[in-house]
Amino acid sequence: MAFKNNVMIVRHELLANLVKLWNEDSLVEKIDRIPLEKSPRHKKVRGRCCVHKERAVLKYKLFPLLGFDMDDEEDELAPLSHYADIKLNSKKPIKDNLMCVIDEACSSCVQVNYVITDLCRGCVARNCYMNCPKDAIYFNSDGRAKIDHDKCVSCGLCHKGCQYHAIVYVPVPCEEVCPVGAISKDEYGVEHIDETKCIYCGKCLNACPFGAIFEISQTFDILQSLHKNEELVALVAPAVLGQFGVPVENVLGAIKAMGFKDIIEVAQGAMVTTANESKELLEKLDEGQNFMTTSCCPSYVELVEKHLPQMKKYVSSTKSPMYYTAKMAKEQYPDAKLVFVGPCIGKRKEVKDNNDIDYILTFEELSSVFDGLQVDLTTVKPFVINKHASLDAYGYAKAGGVAASVKAALKVDVEALQVSNLNKKNVNLLRIFAKTGKSSSKLIEVMACENGCISGPCIYKDRSSAQIQYNKEMAARKKILINK
Repeated sequence: MAFKNNVMIVRHELLANLVKLWNEDSLVEKIDRIPLEKSPRHKKVRGRCCVHKERAVLKYKLFPLLGFDMDDEEDELAPLSHYADIKLNSKKPIKDNLMCVIDEACSSCVQVNYVITDLCRGCVARNCYMNCPKDAIYFNSDGRAKIDHDKCVSCGLCHKGCQYHAIVYVPVPCEEVCPVGAISKDEYGVEHIDETKCIYCGKCLNACPFGAIFEISQTFDILQSLHKNEELVALVAPAVLGQFGVPVENVLGAIKAMGFKDIIEVAQGAMVTTANESKELLEKLDEGQNFMTTSCCPSYVELVEKHLPQMKKYVSSTKSPMYYTAKMAKEQYPDAKLVFVGPCIGKRKEVKDNNDIDYILTFEELSSVFDGLQVDLTTVKPFVINKHASLDAYGYAKAGGVAASVKAALKVDVEALQVSNLNKKNVNLLRIFAKTGKSSSKLIEVMACENGCISGPCIYKDRSSAQIQYNKEMAARKKILINK
């Protein structure tokens, strides 16, 4: 997340509101009033046609926050309270799909990608008209070109042919940022996510200007487990060091106060990943392999599995820090349910595939829970981890940290390359490495997010603030380890 915007604020406020009602034991009774209160009749609606459209959008945005998606609506007359009751009082399994698009919100986006501006001079060449395969170009009374958007198929030939550059390309933000073409419009102009292609990088989540893309949240599954006094253990990712603007012990204290049995830092598992990955790198190089890539980023693993199968042999077989931390937690608490807490959508897929872990809670969701429960992070009782990981293990949160940790374990200077940000350009770069089997670097660290996990799609802090907070906490960790 590069910066905050109103979409993120609305998402945060809606979930915080739901948690507040849940905490007051009035979620079922009062949830139906949320769209009315957020969009009252006297309030001027911005960006929507009317107050009723805005209320419909708000209603359906509450679905994924409760753990549902649009497909769960069998009767349009069923109120939100019906779904809240199902969530709190039934054992309906967690959905298979991890993300969804709210069609009511998505309908405001551009339907075609090309627009003719006032720069059009009505030229004689008429390249736009002559090359349009769908006869979608026509001319108004003053001879200037127009596009019939009912015929246009967004092929772009008019754009390429215009010598005045009068035809502009208008991107669809979610499609533009998706590095693997996993999101596209249906016949009604509504975007859909193809999870057979999706790598869960989360770029579309915050790129959508209308806030139409959501994760399917497990927040209320977790809260209900805590309410039933079930034994839950939180596995907290190293990127927490860059979150919430208070000492990390306060954040952990707030999580513990929610009712968690214990908190284990995923940095503990990162040390195992480092040990295994450094050993594996030497083995692969000795076998004659030119390079090896890291494997701790679940979105990269999905990319290789779905789009770059030729890269598989170059990817480390070492498991992620979350995997090893879960194994440790299960040994210590065999009957507990495990909850991964982190900044990532990709981890939702990894959690789904890991039988040891039950739920996931993102930092963004955690911040809404804190607000809904009215937790003051500045006054909460701190929770101090007794067993600290190595400084390099906490470095997994930042781009370059995995490679640095492996190099430190090897005690030799292995040339490493950072590929942080799985955009279209970097996906093509990885495709070249996979095809040729060659790289000037022996170790390639791949992260889906620019600057690593501390700038993930589901963080609470903006990227700049997260970096400052992370550096501050790393300095504090360094002092602790030196004094030991």
